Amino acid sequence: MIYLDNAATTLQKPPQVIEAVAEAMYSLGNSARGTSSGSLKASRTVYEARVKIAELLGCPNADHVVFTCNSTEALNIAINGTVFPGDHVISTDLEHNSVLRPLYRLEAGQGVELSFVPADANGHVSYDDFEALIRPNTKVIVCNHASNLTGGMIDLARVSRIARQKGILLIADASQTAGCIPVDMGQLGADILCFTGHKGLLGPQGTGGMCIREGVEILPLKVGGTGVHSYSKEQPSEYPTRLEAGTLNSHGIAGLSAAVDFIRETGISTISLKENTLMRRFYEGVVQIEGVTVYGDFSASQRTAIVALNIRDYDSGAVSDELSEKYDIATRPGAHCAPRLHRALGTKAQGAVRFSFSWFNTEAEIDEAIRAVEELSA
Repeated sequence: MIYLDNAATTLQKPPQVIEAVAEAMYSLGNSARGTSSGSLKASRTVYEARVKIAELLGCPNADHVVFTCNSTEALNIAINGTVFPGDHVISTDLEHNSVLRPLYRLEAGQGVELSFVPADANGHVSYDDFEALIRPNTKVIVCNHASNLTGGMIDLARVSRIARQKGILLIADASQTAGCIPVDMGQLGADILCFTGHKGLLGPQGTGGMCIREGVEILPLKVGGTGVHSYSKEQPSEYPTRLEAGTLNSHGIAGLSAAVDFIRETGISTISLKENTLMRRFYEGVVQIEGVTVYGDFSASQRTAIVALNIRDYDSGAVSDELSEKYDIATRPGAHCAPRLHRALGTKAQGAVRFSFSWFNTEAEIDEAIRAVEELSA
């Protein structure tokens, strides 16, 4: 199989990730739940992973790296823990439902006010619109670093400068960029940076988290066992414990830790260069094919390794099925959990076929995918 659905999850993992998970299954107890050798080893494994993630993503304090089961959970914690009745939130048309649905629920249930920076037909947003939408009660701006549909990126540093002038928190969704391109939450100006482990970070599913700037207070979404302050009626107030109720996925975190080792040894700039070279090769191969429409702006100097397209007026699901059945190429069709961006692109009914590339893809696979698109468009 030629696997080109890496924006959904990276199927091919570094061998050391698989080995780390297997070893952890044999040896790790419950982190922060005792002094047995298994429990202590789990605690050390989790702590080492926090340090590695903090260094990779530019979080100044390792204890402000909080682990969750994915970026969806991280975003739910971040949004629900900082936005309250009477607040106003600014987001964008580029967002995934992991951002949109928590916001819509707060709007319906708590009267939170929402505004969205519109996207144009190329997936661009205007930074002037962020400023224009600010109100006296604007509490948070939440937006992704890169679109999971087009690969187009938002200049978070520019958004952060706008937010800081008004004392507004910036929650960044780095699901599509962490591990794929250099990400430093300090340089980007993110107050809360949410990430997932199973995409560009090349780790196991069921891993993810958030990096939190010093001084940012997040109300816990869930409370329960932590292994400390057991007689207190309230969740411990210190990070990371305040947001990590229940048993952590130490086995998955061990794999994520090994994945970060691989990324750092390989070089994130090296990974980014290869993935974007493969993306450009595919884009240049399909963009001139008659009947193919490619979405997004490919003139940008920085973007993620995604190409979304349609072939004539064919249903995107039918095209993706044909790619799978006839050519053994895995892609993602449909709406990609990005409904507002599909409306902006004019693809609400048809959806789009997304090709997304990883370190483990090859030029030969790209050329085969180009040939498949050409044949299906004939």
